Amino acid sequence: MSNTDHSGVEVSETGNSLYQNNILIGAYQLFADEPASLGGGDTGPNPMDLACAALGSCTTITLRMYANRKKWPLDRVSATVCHSKGPASDCEPGETKPGVTKSGEAKSGMVDIFTRVVTLHGALSDDQRQRLMEIAEKCPVHKALSGSSCVVTNIG
Repeated sequence: MSNTDHSGVEVSETGNSLYQNNILIGAYQLFADEPASLGGGDTGPNPMDLACAALGSCTTITLRMYANRKKWPLDRVSATVCHSKGPASDCEPGETKPGVTKSGEAKSGMVDIFTRVVTLHGALSDDQRQRLMEIAEKCPVHKALSGSSCVVTNIG
């Protein structure tokens, strides 16, 4: 699930509408945009929706890999992910709280909150379901979004 097959994701404005961007990921192309209500052309998902998609797809792929390795009867897995802004106190107890200091205080007033609902289909035991939910917390995108990353920006 890493970006090792190419040198990076290239994103550039298309010039076709105010906010439309062309995204090249290896051999794959897609668009990002903003909704018309924000002045965009509504020709693709907005950037935060793409972040939600990354978390959801990383979660389902991670769970599929784990279940296959264990030969567990996971027939299908899906994830629905929503994004909102809110105080860190809105995070469930024990959840990773992005933008929160080690003492538990918010670095700023609001934090990004990703709410993920994972649905597991198959004849899994309660223990297997519980373990899969623990594994969901270990997907690489979850780790990145929950504070174990940084952004380094250079001028090109």
